[in-house]
Parts: sequence; structure tokens; C-alpha cells
Amino acid sequence: MISVVDMMSSTAIHLGPLVALAPALAAAFAGPRMTALIGLVAIGAQELVDGFNGLGMANHVAQFAALAGLCAAMVATSYVRERRSWQLTRLRSVADAAQRCILRPPPDEMGPLRLGWLYLAAEDEARIGGDLFATARGPDPCTRVIMGDVRGKGVGAIGEVSVVLGAFREGAHRCHSLPDLVAAMEESVSRDIEDVADVEVDLGEHFITALMLEIPDDDHSADVINCGHPPPLLIRRSQVTTVDFEHSSPPLGMVGLPTAGPHIDSIGFVPGDILLLYTDGVIEARSPSGQFYPLAERLDSFSGSTPDTLLREIQSDLISHVGKEPGDDVALLAIQRLPAGKEHGRHTGA
Repeated sequence: MISVVDMMSSTAIHLGPLVALAPALAAAFAGPRMTALIGLVAIGAQELVDGFNGLGMANHVAQFAALAGLCAAMVATSYVRERRSWQLTRLRSVADAAQRCILRPPPDEMGPLRLGWLYLAAEDEARIGGDLFATARGPDPCTRVIMGDVRGKGVGAIGEVSVVLGAFREGAHRCHSLPDLVAAMEESVSRDIEDVADVEVDLGEHFITALMLEIPDDDHSADVINCGHPPPLLIRRSQVTTVDFEHSSPPLGMVGLPTAGPHIDSIGFVPGDILLLYTDGVIEARSPSGQFYPLAERLDSFSGSTPDTLLREIQSDLISHVGKEPGDDVALLAIQRLPAGKEHGRHTGA
């Protein structure tokens, strides 16, 4: 088009040099071979225009040399861009695989429980940040659950998350009681947390708030140890109750605090009930006017009767409240006890 317009224009107007736009733009999205092909077509178009307009030899040689040099530079640019894009794709695939290994999605069903989860990482391109959750089958039989939040957020907190989840997965199968599991995790976290914490950016103390649950298969109850974490919400027949505890244990990693040991509470958890575990990124999400997200109050208006549908409603309502994706890591885990005989299978691993 540039060549045709140039040949149809007055001899006083020379648009031929504009053909250099083609290889310059091609380098932004095409590979080196396609960029080279477009460059050759541009050089041919330039030759056609120069011959039609009868440019002098010196001017013709100068334009040819300049365009040929530009095309060569654009081919090199395209090669470098494509190679870096390939490297970035490889790095992202490795990062995705590593993050999936750290935060493994729980199964849809585990024993007599139906599970649903939601995770919104604060940083772009990240799958996880400073929030964590995991499930595992324990002895007796039972299902053990952790919902936690490390002190930091974003990808800088992944090292701490890996320590906590590793300690939970090891202890959940080995420890005979929930207090034993919390004690084992406290020992492991206190020993290893400083080795993986991002101390260059965050010089403060490193600790993890956590909510630990043990849900027996054959008993309509759930044992809970709260290590400084927001209390869970119990949804029973559309009624929402905040499960407050008289005693709360210190967060994991706070070895300097005096404590009498983890305090265990028991709550009723009958078929049809949904326990909603969450991190403070949910309840501290602010609207443009500065109002915190009222999770417990909003649950009364939701109609979701399964974990997945409930979490979809929460996600939509939370983003509507904030006006965008929340600026902090957000994690939610919904656990529903199924009626006897409704479970499709009993999973034996996390």
C-alpha cells in the first residue's frame, strides 16, 4: 500500500522509506524467519518505488543500505525476543509446577467430607502467596486440616509456607492426636522458619497463625486448635455462627511466648453443616470507601448449598465489594459433612 500510494503521489513526495515500518512492527510479534521474509518484501518494495521515481544512484544506495541494515537489526531483535519468551515460558512452567507441589489442591471429597477451596494470590502471575491450607488423612480414621497465614505475603513468603505445609503433611500421618500434631509442627517451624524467611526484606519476627482441625469419620464433631487465626464460620440450615473459642494458642513459631500447651476445643459438625475457614485477607479486604468485607453478614444472603457454589458466590461478592482483585492474599476452604452413605469414596492421602 505504501508503494502504491508513493507511486501515485507527486514526485515531490517520497513515501518509500515508510516501508521500514513493516519489518520494525514484525519484530514485535513474528519470529526471525517471518521477520526476515517481511524484510525482503520491504526491500523489494523499496526497490520498486525507487525505480519508478527514478532516484539518483547515491540516494538509492543510501536508502537500500539503510533498509537492509534495519531489516538485519529487526531479525536479530526478533530472535532475541523469541528466545527470551521461550525462557520465560520455561521459567513459568517450572514456577507453576513448584507452586502446585507446595500448595496441592485438596480432593473434592475426603472420607465423609466434601471440600471446596478458593485462592487469590496478591501478586500477578503467582499461584500462591503467604496463605496456606492443606488436608490429610489421619489415624482412627479422621481428616486433618490446616488453614494458615504466614506473617509476610506474596512470593517472598513461599519459603515459610513450604516449611509449614511440610511439617503438617509429615505430622498429620504420624501424630496420634491433634495436640501432638501442633506440638510437632511448632518444633519444626521454630527450627526451620528463619532458614527460609525473606529476612532481607522483612526483618521482623516470622510466625504463622493457623487453625488446626481434626474431623473424625464416625463422630459428628470436629476438634479445633486455634493458633492465633480468625475463627471459622459454621453454616447450619442457612444459619451462620462464628465459632469463637475461650482459649487461643500462640501462633506457630512464637517460641518465646509462655504457653501451657495447645488448647483443644470441640464443636458439633453434623451432616449438611459447612465449616468455612478463611484468612484475614478476606475480612480485611476494603471497599473504595474503606469498609471491611463483612464475611459473616454476607453469608446469610448466599444460597450456595455446596462448598463450590458457596465459594463462587463469596468470590463474586468479594470482588464486587473491593471493586477489583483484593490486594492481599486470600484463601478460603469450605468443608461439608455428607450424610451417611453419600460419600463416593474415602481418600487416603492429601
